Amino acid sequence: MSVKFETKFQHEYFEDYEDGECIFEEGDTGRDLYIIQSGSVRIKKKSSNEELEMTVFNKGDFFGDMALLQSLPRYASAYSVGKTRLLILKPAGFLLKIRRDPTFAFEMLQQLSFRVKITNDRLLELVTRHKIPKDDVQSLLNALRGAGDPDKP
Repeated sequence: MSVKFETKFQHEYFEDYEDGECIFEEGDTGRDLYIIQSGSVRIKKKSSNEELEMTVFNKGDFFGDMALLQSLPRYASAYSVGKTRLLILKPAGFLLKIRRDPTFAFEMLQQLSFRVKITNDRLLELVTRHKIPKDDVQSLLNALRGAGDPDKP
């Protein structure tokens, strides 16, 4: 059972989780951003009839950014690994943190950029390993570039 601890700022707080606790589930509507203070967090995504482990985040990493920045339901589920302490920022708290500490925004952008690079590297590795035809790969890349907008060049 998670335990909540207030901070000196109105829109943020700490929460402690035991091993294996669900922090949020795929499809939840929460928009909080989480920053790992200690422990780790496993991200899992439902796929067909199974759950795939997408990644494990560690101390200093953040997650929940997709729901926060896009105002969409949670893309995947998050579970604590071991005893885990999280700093939880409400959407208003996120904006205040950026104002108080502009380097936070820069560090977040760096980490997001790194995640895109890793995803691209993994995609290229799968394409190469499974010898996926170039036309299929190009169609996928074109679809990703448009992010669902068929009118985008």
